[in-house]
Amino acid sequence: MWTWPDHIQALRSREVPGELDAPLVLGTLGLAAFGLVMVASSSMAIAEGSGGNPLQQAFKHLIFLGLGLGIAIVVLTTPLAWLERHSRALMMLGFLLLLAVLVPGLGRTINGATRWLNLGFMGFQVVEAVKLIVIVYLASYAVRFSLQLRTSLFGMLKPLAVVALVVVLLLAQPDFGSAVLILAIAGGMIFVAGARLRDIALLGATGLPLLAVVAIAEPYRIQRLKSFLDPWADPFNDGFQLSQALIAIGRGEWFGVGLGSSVQKLFYLPMADTDFILAVIAEELGLAGVALVMGLFALVAWRAFRIGIDAIRHGLPFGGYCAIGVGLWISVQALVSIGVNLGVLPTKGLTLPLISAGGSSLLMTAAGIALVLRVGWELSQRIEIESTGRPLGAEDLEAFAQAVRAECTAAAGVSAALATSASGSRTPRIEPTLGLVDAARTPMVRRAPA
Repeated sequence: MWTWPDHIQALRSREVPGELDAPLVLGTLGLAAFGLVMVASSSMAIAEGSGGNPLQQAFKHLIFLGLGLGIAIVVLTTPLAWLERHSRALMMLGFLLLLAVLVPGLGRTINGATRWLNLGFMGFQVVEAVKLIVIVYLASYAVRFSLQLRTSLFGMLKPLAVVALVVVLLLAQPDFGSAVLILAIAGGMIFVAGARLRDIALLGATGLPLLAVVAIAEPYRIQRLKSFLDPWADPFNDGFQLSQALIAIGRGEWFGVGLGSSVQKLFYLPMADTDFILAVIAEELGLAGVALVMGLFALVAWRAFRIGIDAIRHGLPFGGYCAIGVGLWISVQALVSIGVNLGVLPTKGLTLPLISAGGSSLLMTAAGIALVLRVGWELSQRIEIESTGRPLGAEDLEAFAQAVRAECTAAAGVSAALATSASGSRTPRIEPTLGLVDAARTPMVRRAPA
């Protein structure tokens, strides 16, 4: 029996066409189209009242959709091996971006929060890029340190220390909502990667109280919590946003008052085209419209999780963890945004992915969806190669010989590392092989040609 490494399959994959996941594409396009219509509807009155073009925000949203498509194409054509190889460099870039917004002149402050990087032609909210960077980094770590992550508390805490530093920088902006979201994504990813439940429970028992203390450390967060618990106690001040959102949702009933006929968006409901766009959807399209939005998000999340699980099973763990991370990101953020609009969660300032107005969120969500599509593309190639079992040519045999020689060299290094580990040093680090045989990648097995 011959064990054909990923390097051979990479050569073979050039000859095998990949496939885009049709349900994921359709679900994403449905959300994007729905968002364009609702951004136009929710922003027309405000734009017209300020003397501008009624469709100004819709045109801007359409431009960002086009830019998002361009970014998605770039990500879709980027091999997963490249992202895995440069995951730590990308994480360093994420830290630099978070630090840059705190530099006077580079960062832009809006409503007391310094979250935007001043690019001249637009303000870019760096946390949107950091979400995707953290997902790629954690996926890479889960592959490189798989044994440590699964067997020791320290192995689980190392990547979370990096995430904790990200959270600290976000709290300095401040952006508590995004910090909690990133923690939720990280927790879900390390669980999927195989961290022990007792380690996760211990971390939760110590971390959640600390997070609660941070949440109530700022007076404005306490005020938000009070207004969330009873928005009608002060409906014209602290409870104004939520009370107006609930009025809009109540007016919508089953099928809404009609597209474009919302009353609450006429200078009553703040941020009608961003944070509280779901309330406008509920008012104009009713429960049916809200159910449609939630159904589309469920479809996108299901396909991301399905692709991720299948990728792990077929020997693409890095891609699988990335897909699951993106699925967690989009689904959790959507649930939080919907919960805020319905009054079941405190106000967090998170947009509804692909629907709310906001260039930064739209661009990075498009990049995240494209990353999942890339995982699905490489997965379809892997499945096709495994199922066909076509005869190998001379180039494949030569590549296999080179891979075997490289494996022999690597085996000598691993043996030395294991000997060092046995003498008392730490567990040897598992680096990504990026094409060589790796047990975690479930390499393909082929019979020798007769």
